[in-house]
Amino acid sequence: MVEEDFSLVPLLLEGTSSAKATIRYSCGSVLMNLSEKHPYKLYPYIDKFVGLLNSEYRILTWNALAIIANLTRVDADNKFDAIFDKYYGFLFNEYMVTVANAVGNSAKIASNKPYLADKIAGELLKVQNLQTTPHLTKECKLVIAEQAIKTFNTLINYTQNKQSQSLIDFAKKHQESPRASLKKEANNFLTNCKKAAR
Repeated sequence: MVEEDFSLVPLLLEGTSSAKATIRYSCGSVLMNLSEKHPYKLYPYIDKFVGLLNSEYRILTWNALAIIANLTRVDADNKFDAIFDKYYGFLFNEYMVTVANAVGNSAKIASNKPYLADKIAGELLKVQNLQTTPHLTKECKLVIAEQAIKTFNTLINYTQNKQSQSLIDFAKKHQESPRASLKKEANNFLTNCKKAAR
């Protein structure tokens, strides 16, 4: 219905404040899907999505992180640049999924705003120093490292030499990781870097 009438977007935004979880999260999910397919239509509401980053509901924060990343494709007013620090402040959240969302959406942001690639790389490299919490264990940190290296595959196309080497050094630390999928991701990334350098 919204794809046929985008004047309904404010109703979805209103729905994210519903006391009913099913309405709240359904509206958030629809907005996230729409932002990927129709970023120009949702861009006028970007300030509302920035506001959703402060939601007391983590799922809506995750939705907002994805939506804002999608909207960087059409961010003529550089609204994202203005909230860069706020966005990457979520790398230090106590919940693994929140951190992983910020990391995972970074490839899209770097593709849409290549001039921010070095700055984004600098932020993602900080996940090496995350403190463990009840919701972010040592194993969680390995999951985040794996997500970061996946993102590096895009980032390294835009980063300068110094940052590119830092991404490679990060991956090398996980070449022998006890987490099989992280080890594979690290080695695949390093192999791709060697091929690109030839």
